[in-house]
Amino acid sequence: MGSEAAVRIAVDRLNRVRQEIGKVIVGQQHVVDGVLICLLSSGHVLLEGVPGLGKTTLLRTLARALQLKYSRIQFTPDLMPADIVGSMIVETDDRGNKALRFQHGPIFANLVLADEINRATPKTQSALLEAMQERTVTSGTTTHELELPFLVMATQNPIEMEGTYPLPEAQLDRFLMKILVTYPTHEELARIVERTIQREDVAVEPVMSREEILEVRQVARQVLVAPHVREYAIQLVLATQPEQKEAHEAARKYIRYGSSPRGAQALVECGRVLALMRGRFHLSMDDVTQVAPAVLRHRIILNFDAHADGKSADDVLDTIIQGVTRQASAA
Repeated sequence: MGSEAAVRIAVDRLNRVRQEIGKVIVGQQHVVDGVLICLLSSGHVLLEGVPGLGKTTLLRTLARALQLKYSRIQFTPDLMPADIVGSMIVETDDRGNKALRFQHGPIFANLVLADEINRATPKTQSALLEAMQERTVTSGTTTHELELPFLVMATQNPIEMEGTYPLPEAQLDRFLMKILVTYPTHEELARIVERTIQREDVAVEPVMSREEILEVRQVARQVLVAPHVREYAIQLVLATQPEQKEAHEAARKYIRYGSSPRGAQALVECGRVLALMRGRFHLSMDDVTQVAPAVLRHRIILNFDAHADGKSADDVLDTIIQGVTRQASAA
């Protein structure tokens, strides 16, 4: 009964967050759910889409609904690492004595928007690595802890390639999910235009506190994972690795490098949160299947044959997921 009550409370809280975000964001439910999954899985999310689809507005609205500290970093070619993590400054007291003090950068927030992250140089992009992985920032010999929860939501534009620096694989792997933000449908676009005409002033109400977020996170970590579901997640990852005997034929043909072990971890962690959002205290194969494209699409590197045949990462993954799912269902 304790577990059932915890699930009901968690689902109710998450539904209220969705409702508040829905006051501002029209549609894009898969994006909203993906960002919430990453927040509750202690991960980070990369959003890819053309400008004007509400990526920045989403995180700002989420910060208001969850009463969390929010900061935005606009990545540009001249941005320096110190502009992100902070730097040492010299302070002078009333007696003229000088002392060094670390001035916190915008990374010291709960929700950090790394806008157009691929416009910064690799040196500046790498400034995020320690914060994303260790939840710490090191300056000199001092290590500063970041307050939990901590989420980096990075955005990148898929069409403007001039003046951009592709994210290195090591940094891509640290994003729990890569979510593709698509254009709104006709009905959604009509609602967006209607809101623009009416000029509604929408007030987003705070519906969850920092402590409640951490409580829901703890509930998600207790979601049960059956052995066959765990094996299904492992097989999905192995199927993307062309050198493995379990590799799918599409992986051997089109993939140069498959998913790292982080992919298997992410499938389970994200699937647990999705199961909780669906009101269940156990992980199912369908939960893993639902999160698999967002979890794996940035963790595989296609070879020349894939580009020559016009295959995208999602095309290859769709074939692999279907194959592994049929094999698991038949077992």
